[in-house]
Amino acid sequence: MSFFVRVNTQLLEASRYTLGLFVLTLVIAIPLGILVAACALSRFRPIRYATNTFIWIVRGTPLMLQIIVVMYGPGLLLGIPIKSQFLVAVIAFGINYAAYFAEIYRGGILSMPKGQYEAGTVLGLSRAQINGRIVLPQVVKRITPAMGNEIITLVKDTSLASVIGISEIIMTAKGIVATSAIIWPLFYTAVFYLVMCGVLTLVFKAIEKRMNYYKV
Repeated sequence: MSFFVRVNTQLLEASRYTLGLFVLTLVIAIPLGILVAACALSRFRPIRYATNTFIWIVRGTPLMLQIIVVMYGPGLLLGIPIKSQFLVAVIAFGINYAAYFAEIYRGGILSMPKGQYEAGTVLGLSRAQINGRIVLPQVVKRITPAMGNEIITLVKDTSLASVIGISEIIMTAKGIVATSAIIWPLFYTAVFYLVMCGVLTLVFKAIEKRMNYYKV
């Protein structure tokens, strides 16, 4: 087996952690972001203020620091350490991206003109029907570009998981560089990220094209 093939094999193996972290983060962050956005729009001030403070803290501190806090915080504060490094990364990434998604959702909802609700009411639609048939499709269309940008950024941010020893693509490449005394495998990791981001770009372009049905 040639050295190039061995490098590809090791990086493909490491990409399982990258893809796994990516998928699980979305599974957590997308629905959690909806809940956070709902709380941020709540008419009950304590909930709204607490939620906005949470979003401010998460968006205002580095993701790397948040990973470290999740890694050591439960053990130091509660005496319940999280032993799985991968689980630590999933929790930290899920919370971080939920805050960003929540702001995207909130912006999309607030961008809807009141006339949409009034028109639905005139047509005799219930609040649920107005939200489901009129407002939601337009909100999804408006937030799709921003969501696409954040999700593509997530692919690249997975490299931060190496701070707690997860052997994702970048960390694996660093190991190859250290043992083989050549640097090109580190630059070669760009190919893996470009492929993943390229696929996501095509997916979101297709979604945006499909959503053109809803004119806003």
